[in-house]
Amino acid sequence: MQHLLLIGAGHAHAFVLEAFANQPEADLAITVVSDSPLSAYSGSVPAWLSGECTLRETQIDVAALCQRAGARFIASPAVALDSTARHVTLANGDVLHFDMASLNVGSALTLPEQHGQHLPHLLAMRPLSSLHHRWQALRDDVEQLPPSVSQRVVSVGGGAAGCETLMSVMEQLRRQRPDIHWQGHLLSASPRLLPEAGRLPRWLIQRALAKAGIQVHYRVRGEALVDGGISARDGKRIEADIVLWATGAVGHGWLTDTRLPLDARGFIQVENTLAVVGQRNIFAAGDCTAFDPPLPNAGVYAVRMGTRLADNLRAACRGETLSAWQPPKRVLALIGTGGGRAIASRGAMGFSGRWVWQWKKRIDARFIARFNPPFED
Repeated sequence: MQHLLLIGAGHAHAFVLEAFANQPEADLAITVVSDSPLSAYSGSVPAWLSGECTLRETQIDVAALCQRAGARFIASPAVALDSTARHVTLANGDVLHFDMASLNVGSALTLPEQHGQHLPHLLAMRPLSSLHHRWQALRDDVEQLPPSVSQRVVSVGGGAAGCETLMSVMEQLRRQRPDIHWQGHLLSASPRLLPEAGRLPRWLIQRALAKAGIQVHYRVRGEALVDGGISARDGKRIEADIVLWATGAVGHGWLTDTRLPLDARGFIQVENTLAVVGQRNIFAAGDCTAFDPPLPNAGVYAVRMGTRLADNLRAACRGETLSAWQPPKRVLALIGTGGGRAIASRGAMGFSGRWVWQWKKRIDARFIARFNPPFED
């Protein structure tokens, strides 16, 4: 009997569990370790932040999916891995041995330094698994604000995640406290938003931000929290009461103590088969990986990797040849802009409207339902 250990409950591992549920391997035991039996689908998080859906509606029931696949689920994350001895240590102190392992643990963020006594409230957007605790703490603080005050909400990061998060958060905060004057600001280290998108999608996101009353500051790289705001690399100080931190993605700190090959930002280097470089029986997928050529940090790639990862884990179990995964040249990005609207971006093409938001909601709901009970046989 071989033991497959799935470390993390990301999107790619949902496909792995589904594949082994549909076609079990008689001589394979599967264990999944994660910090929670529920895993949020990143694509639906902005809708939850804006108040369009509940937290539970964004989550995959990983424990139920494990039960369907005949896998054991342990609600404790990995904190150490020894690839030579083939064992993983969990936060609860358990040590698990494995024949094969796969990591799908997402990414963390490099948080800003903090200098001062009267710092703005920081809402870090990663790790995703604990975002609901941080978001509730912020909303509790907002509830205690006196009426008729002004509040500046500043998002650091000019990518799709930073733009979408800020618009979603602003929509919810304005709904929660309409008596407060909310101001939104976006800091982008780049001279333009969505640098990998075409001109039309960039124009659409700029228009959406302007409509939401959000001012964009280009070529401003936020670095530290200081009294009453953020200090930038060029010496500027941007006033802020609330700071959303959606930039500086890095690998989880515990990975640096493993013998896994990591790039400069702490991501796991993988072959095009999703096998870890130099490791015969360890795989990785999603935001925790460093692919060659590099991929953007986006959940869509973890989703696209899922089926190939499942196939290659099965092939590795059987001692068969692994197959290469080819990332798509272009992916469809659906970006919520608040007010029941969204932008669709693919390469140079871009569309905007309420129909895009409804389309996005249907896609997200179908994806989540696929991995939640009741399961289709």
